[in-house]
Amino acid sequence: MPEEVPRPRVGLFVTCLVDLFRPTIGFAAIKLIEAAGCDVAVPMSQTCCGQPAYNSGDRRDAQAIARQVIAAFELLDYVVAPSGSCAATLKYHYPQLLAEDDEWCTRAAKFADKVHELTSFLVDVRNMTTVATAFSGTVTYHDSCSGLRELGVAQQPRRLLASVDGLTLVEMKEPDVCCGFGGTFCVKYPDISNAIVEKKTADIAASGADTILAGDLGCLMNIAGKLHRQKISVSARHVAEVLAGMADKSPIGGTKA
Repeated sequence: MPEEVPRPRVGLFVTCLVDLFRPTIGFAAIKLIEAAGCDVAVPMSQTCCGQPAYNSGDRRDAQAIARQVIAAFELLDYVVAPSGSCAATLKYHYPQLLAEDDEWCTRAAKFADKVHELTSFLVDVRNMTTVATAFSGTVTYHDSCSGLRELGVAQQPRRLLASVDGLTLVEMKEPDVCCGFGGTFCVKYPDISNAIVEKKTADIAASGADTILAGDLGCLMNIAGKLHRQKISVSARHVAEVLAGMADKSPIGGTKA
């Protein structure tokens, strides 16, 4: 008998926001990765990706976090995150952070080669073209900045959404325009952030969709909060929840406005 080919071992980088605010996304990611023929590990020693420290200029703490994350995941075949911003930090910024450390520079480069955003991993690495699930409703999709501009994530989630039974995807006028979150940007420049997200929610409302999807929880929380304050009745959900058939939970930010 031919030898059984071992299943790839995928480390799920859960992300802080998913862990603290929306664990359902993590479980949805596991379900999808397993459906793509992989085994999933969730290293208990993982923490934040270090993005807040890095973006604030705290290179020392960002480097320490990078070393910890690399050590936690480097024995696995792949590292997958349900977040474009976290995945981009792991993939592109860790090698930059550790470039002056000979040992860790090499380890960071090898680690970075394994890192993927969730839908990109499913479509581009595992060649997934369909999901066996259903969702009744009309959705629109927001392209998060890091996922789109740093990782090239755009068609991958839409390709999978096209296979969801009962789902209708309608595009916003400007799906690739920032939502105004930007991590610490929304804290440092709240007035600018609010003006940006107000344009985004207007675009969402004009699309006629009853649900807004995205691949980054930070964007979704920002958008959901603004929709609620404006009393716009549109639900917000992570794309993984819909693709995994786990969108029956309460929408992000609570119930519809």
